[in-house]
Amino acid sequence: MSTAFIDAHLIAADGALRALFAPHRAARPCPRPPADVAVTALSEAEKRHAGALMRVNHVGEICAQALYTSQALAARLGPGSEAEKEKLAHHLEAAGQDETDHLAWCKQRLDELGDRPSLLNPLWFAGAFGLGLLAGRFGKGVSLGFVVETERQVEAHLDSHLGRLPAHDHASRAIVEQMKADEVRHANEAKRGGGVDLPAPVKGLMRLAAKVMTTVAHRV
Repeated sequence: MSTAFIDAHLIAADGALRALFAPHRAARPCPRPPADVAVTALSEAEKRHAGALMRVNHVGEICAQALYTSQALAARLGPGSEAEKEKLAHHLEAAGQDETDHLAWCKQRLDELGDRPSLLNPLWFAGAFGLGLLAGRFGKGVSLGFVVETERQVEAHLDSHLGRLPAHDHASRAIVEQMKADEVRHANEAKRGGGVDLPAPVKGLMRLAAKVMTTVAHRV
């Protein structure tokens, strides 16, 4: 068993443990609404509604951590030169750092709203990890194409949340807007990096899996 093989699995295991059990520390400050925006207190019903939406967003970032971690693992174990494999793995891990910021921001907002993350986060992580590992085994083009499609769907999902958040929940809205901007950037970078367009049935299955996750995580 090679050192590279062991190192790749240790890096992936470390990423999984950090995503699920370690406090998440953002490299960037949490987005906040402009100083001139009036602060209006949310009702208890509005807090519960916003909390459910931010819990779903938190789950999405847990899944993103799993996807990037597993795809980086697949890149390191795949064919090609060591330099090429590490370049792809580092590209995926850099995007994963933005998702770590999102995780920290979502958890901070959940705390402010008096709400909690999903109780099923280990399950969501395991499912997304398996999907990412499978995508990564098909090579760079498919792996990055999977990133493109995932981020496009997340972008649409976040856009829908901007329309569903309480109108005066400016704090949650600022976080979601920055997350959306980051996801657009990730998709564009993956496309420029060589991501291929996935078949329509695969995209449909991805949307179905996301629908199941968001529906359950809204409540649990």
